[in-house]
Amino acid sequence: MYGILHDQLTYTISPEYFTKFKFYQFRLAHGGEEAIFPNPRFQVSIVGFKATWWMGILIGLILGAVGLVQEDVNRMFKVTMNAFLITMIIAFITGLIGLAYGSFVLSGKPKNYFQGWHFPDNLIDFKNYVKVGSMHNYSYLGGLIGMMGGIFYSLSMKRKKWMHR
Repeated sequence: MYGILHDQLTYTISPEYFTKFKFYQFRLAHGGEEAIFPNPRFQVSIVGFKATWWMGILIGLILGAVGLVQEDVNRMFKVTMNAFLITMIIAFITGLIGLAYGSFVLSGKPKNYFQGWHFPDNLIDFKNYVKVGSMHNYSYLGGLIGMMGGIFYSLSMKRKKWMHR
């Protein structure tokens, strides 16, 4: 769900990031003439799912395993759900930092500054494309940082419970 909502937000900022890059990257469109997308929001949801399902599973397995340290199933569920929430909040905030960095720093750079970035030849709104690319990159980093925050929270809740015995 996170990836779907994230990509709906970023599509609002730069539709071209999807219609000229992500839809092709995820094989929802094919090369040649620019495709027409009758319902791009649905395709954006597909991209959001395909881009993040693996990260969700990884984070879920790790936070779930760490949650096993709690003393009972009810506490494990509550603490692990809070750890997931912490992970998503940190990922979103980190993504917003990436958006700000893209807006205030990167979007003013020339195209040749961006080694390894894909810029379509027919790109119209370069600045918003860069902003969204930056947000996407930072969001993956935010997922990892958020997972660490979730792990820390889960372990600290075990310690807190242990210290109150």
